[in-house]
Order: sequence, then structure tokens, then C-alpha cells
Amino acid sequence: MRAVIQRVKGAKVEVEGKTVGEIGKGLLVLAAVEKGDGEREMEFLARKVAELRIFEDEEGRMNLSLLETGGEILLISQFTLAARIKKGRRPSFSKAEEPERAKKMLEGVAERWRKMGIKVEEGVFGARMQVSLLNYGPVTIILDRQYGGENDR
Repeated sequence: MRAVIQRVKGAKVEVEGKTVGEIGKGLLVLAAVEKGDGEREMEFLARKVAELRIFEDEEGRMNLSLLETGGEILLISQFTLAARIKKGRRPSFSKAEEPERAKKMLEGVAERWRKMGIKVEEGVFGARMQVSLLNYGPVTIILDRQYGGENDR
């Protein structure tokens, strides 16, 4: 799995001019499921995002997690994060998981967050979406399964 995580003061997603998901303070998570991803990657993404200490404490240090601050998550499926651009000029999406499986896996990640007590809003899988956000910091983190593992904390 690959994800781009942005700390936001607010974010929303629209489909065909209608808001389908909106959050206040929290994280915008753009995520792609890649072939070969499974339960371990779902758990890793859910845990890592919820526990990342990227919110400021009373001293202004990035020392608090989303769980500690009561923040929200806006999850957007973005298969283009699975693109490979090593050859030529046209991105290859051959590493992206099949749509139905990717959808179920992202739903599984969202459900894990909900079980942690996090409010989660989502885009519409496969739809053309317009995402707007107010990045706070700015803080943007790239998460890729190749840089983490089951013992990574």
C-alpha cells in the first residue's frame, strides 16, 4: 500500500458537485492498494496513520497522534499512487490492485480506524472526485509498504 498523508485543518471531497465527505482537524489520506497487499498491509496502514505523532503538543512540538487529539480522517482512494514511471513518459498502473479487491481493502482500513474511535469520511471509490484541503504546517508524509514492516512502530 502507498499513501500520502496530509495534516489538515479541514478537507472535503465532492462528486458531481455534491459534498460526499468532509472533516475538520485531522488527516487527509490518499491511498492506493497494490497487488500483493493483504491483511498485514491493511493493519500497518491503519495503525501507522492513527499513531503518527504529527500533531503539535502544548509546546508546539509534533508529539501527538490523531488518536490523542481526537482528529478525523478523510480517506480517498487514489490508484494513481501505484503508478510506475521508470520507463517512458506514460505511467504504468500494472502494480495497482484490481478495483473490487482494492475497494474492499480500503473499506477494511476505514473500519479499523472506526473501531479505534476515529471519525472517518470517505470519497466514492472509482468516481472522479474533487478534493479540497487546508494543509496545516504544511505537513505531508509519504507512506510506502517498502519502508515499513510488521514490526515497524
